[in-house]
Amino acid sequence: MKRTKMRFWFFILLKCFLTGNLVEPSPLSSAAPSQSIMSKVGNQVVLPCSWKSNLGEVASSACHIQWVAPPKTILEQRGEERWQAGRFMGRLEVPQEKLESGDCSLIINDVQIEDTGKYESFVVVEGVMSRKERLFIHGVKLFVTDHKSQYSRHHGEELELELHSPSSFRVVFQGRNSSEWSDLWMRGDKNSQRLEKHPRQEKLKIKQLQGSDEGTYKVLDEHGLAVSTVQLYMREKSSSFEVHQKRIDELTDAAAKSSYSALLILSFLVSNFQILHLL
Repeated sequence: MKRTKMRFWFFILLKCFLTGNLVEPSPLSSAAPSQSIMSKVGNQVVLPCSWKSNLGEVASSACHIQWVAPPKTILEQRGEERWQAGRFMGRLEVPQEKLESGDCSLIINDVQIEDTGKYESFVVVEGVMSRKERLFIHGVKLFVTDHKSQYSRHHGEELELELHSPSSFRVVFQGRNSSEWSDLWMRGDKNSQRLEKHPRQEKLKIKQLQGSDEGTYKVLDEHGLAVSTVQLYMREKSSSFEVHQKRIDELTDAAAKSSYSALLILSFLVSNFQILHLL
């Protein structure tokens, strides 16, 4: 029994020694409030966080912040030292000037569908025996959805598809009477006679629309997740007879209004003439 206890305490001491400089989570994390935020693909989203309102002055000297998408840390920042996970590389930011005043909100640029999930923020402080300890601050649930829209165009007109994000990888098309999807455009493709990618903006122009262009367009990221879904309806242009008939109707209506006005004026003049004659 004594040997068992000695082994147990030896294991505990060894673990403390080996993990003395590792960050340990605080039990406060289980009591954390959370909120939900929704965004569209390609937008900038801010996950709110305030360590001062939650922890008072306990972390005022540290300003060492961690953001976690359980179970993985996605950003760690202490002063000018910053680290962020590869999937979010270049898209995460916690402004240092705001951090020092207590605002540890996480800015996610060009938000993606796969960014949907739970996020937790922590402040790292010095604990007992120089061990670092994580104190939970805030929990946020982020929901990212794709864009949906529909347009109607005449034959020969143009359709400008919003790609929304530099991460948009390809565009696929399904005709109105088809069940098959076909590749319409992939990033890196050269412009063609009918397809033109804007040189600076995330837009793709489809020129000289035809009846066969009616259907559904999907913008996908490199993982095949939908960035946007666009429904296109083609309208027939009015025939020359219909245009001519419309013009005749407009002229007839204008003439009718003019005749009615003339009758009113004539009636007014006749009435006034009769009154003058009686006098």
